[in-house]
Amino acid sequence: MSERGEAPAAAAASAGAGGEMPAKKQKLSSDENSNPGDLSGDENDDAVSIESGTNTERPDTPTNTPNAPGRKSWGKGKWKSKKCKYSFKCVNSLKEDHGQPLFGVQFNWHSKEGDPLVFATVGSNRVTLYECHSQGEIRLLQSYVDADADENFYTCAWTYDSNTSHPLLAVAGSRGIIRIINPITMQCIKDYDLLGEKIMSCGMDHSLKLWRINSKRMINAIKESYEYNPNKTNRPFISQKIHFPDFSTRDIHRNYVDCVRWLGDLILSKSCENAIVCWKPGKMEDDIDKIKPSESNVTILGRFDYSQCDIWYMRFSMDFWQKMLALGNQVGKLYVWDLEIEDPHKAKCTTLTHPKCVAAIRQTSFSRDSSILIAVCDDASIWRWDRLR
Repeated sequence: MSERGEAPAAAAASAGAGGEMPAKKQKLSSDENSNPGDLSGDENDDAVSIESGTNTERPDTPTNTPNAPGRKSWGKGKWKSKKCKYSFKCVNSLKEDHGQPLFGVQFNWHSKEGDPLVFATVGSNRVTLYECHSQGEIRLLQSYVDADADENFYTCAWTYDSNTSHPLLAVAGSRGIIRIINPITMQCIKDYDLLGEKIMSCGMDHSLKLWRINSKRMINAIKESYEYNPNKTNRPFISQKIHFPDFSTRDIHRNYVDCVRWLGDLILSKSCENAIVCWKPGKMEDDIDKIKPSESNVTILGRFDYSQCDIWYMRFSMDFWQKMLALGNQVGKLYVWDLEIEDPHKAKCTTLTHPKCVAAIRQTSFSRDSSILIAVCDDASIWRWDRLR
């Protein structure tokens, strides 16, 4: 990775859990133009927040945070309906110069209180970091370009170095290579921690699979990976191969499954069927930590319905406290649901629209304090919606 000079209109800022984040552009090849410029704000006078109501559209298809609202109570007791209390206003929009679809966006939730709100976008062979400021301002911080012009980044995720507190950004795409970027040192690194005890995976075979990584076998393998030194042995590190998941089902969706998230001990997943499904493995009373691989039951607790979103790889997001759920569709509409409810069937939804946002919204991301919602689109545009208090 070589440095390509100062990014226009960018300012140095602290980001992540410690460290001063340089405001520069980086590239992995010497011949690729890394200028992410041509970023201009659109007029936002016509931005609206509308249609607060219950789910009404029903397509013809089946369907860890402590104290997270409504998780255990869904499917039990009396249900009450209330209006969605969240509203937003579009305050800025930008467009990246490569003109290719932006498939992923993520705010850094590991920053300290008072630090600037930093988010990353991925699309084409580009990774770009931005910083949100007051009055709708978005500042360009850094841009990284992969050496392979054919790379197409699809996703990104933030973590941090437990020793230095530096923020770390993991990105991956069509080449199947995971890159870990340190925005403080502006270098790609290879070491990272895997936190959590369970992974839920989904894919094009319509299935959802639960994998436990807290077994003795996996814990030992992770420990040995840190102790392995290739300079002291000619033998390669022995990777663990887990062939069978701890739970698997194809009873939730009838098409490609492109997004899945934990909601406490419940699961949210979506396919190309105009609905996000809330469900759990086994029966309602079953402990998910005691689910057996032979379990065939699933419990569907509810659906979040929407329209015009039947194409592949359109991903939803939740805020840090899992109180809001957001998804964009293929014509530029944003849906925001209130998750602080007892019955997901009666979830209230706010629809956000802007006359100039007409491309497919591939992913959304909330800032940690839930004050900002970012959406990225197929036309390389980035839309900032600020929450109205």
